[in-house]
Amino acid sequence: MLINKDTIIKDTDPKIREKSLDVTLPLSEEDESLLRELLQYVIDSTDEEKAEELNLQPAVGISAIQVGIPKKLTAVVVNDYDKNGDPITYQYMLANPRIVSSSVQKAYLEAGEGCLSVKDVHEGYVVRNARIKVKAFDLCTNQEIEIRARDYLAIVLQHEIDHFSGILYYDHIDKNNPFSHPSDATKI
Repeated sequence: MLINKDTIIKDTDPKIREKSLDVTLPLSEEDESLLRELLQYVIDSTDEEKAEELNLQPAVGISAIQVGIPKKLTAVVVNDYDKNGDPITYQYMLANPRIVSSSVQKAYLEAGEGCLSVKDVHEGYVVRNARIKVKAFDLCTNQEIEIRARDYLAIVLQHEIDHFSGILYYDHIDKNNPFSHPSDATKI
């Protein structure tokens, strides 16, 4: 499957609002192949030369619905820092991810969120949970895993999991006061 700026469906397409379905485990060859292609998109999209050559927009995650397939599949690659301040890369190919718990503490990206499926700029803060626990099957490790995510990784995972319900990041922005946020929310 060719995945690039032209083939990723946009928010003007009603399909992006469809609910995604669970996939069966073990993964079918088709689902496994799709997850690998989604991951390759994310990896290649952050390489300037490849991104230009292949017509890719930089991304940290992409979900199957963004290529028109309503399945609970997503690939995420996040460069971040661990609790000691050391660089760390989180890389996942997730099937059926679900949030099983979340913190009361909130967080938001100071620069706002973006999405491969959204061309127009939607300014404002997207307030999410600062910490979440996700359970999923991860094709990278070929097993069921539990991810304890905080800050940026937690925001990315919530963004991708929202796609399974047809929710886009700007749906979370307060229409009357786009830059409002809880006073105790973590700014990232």
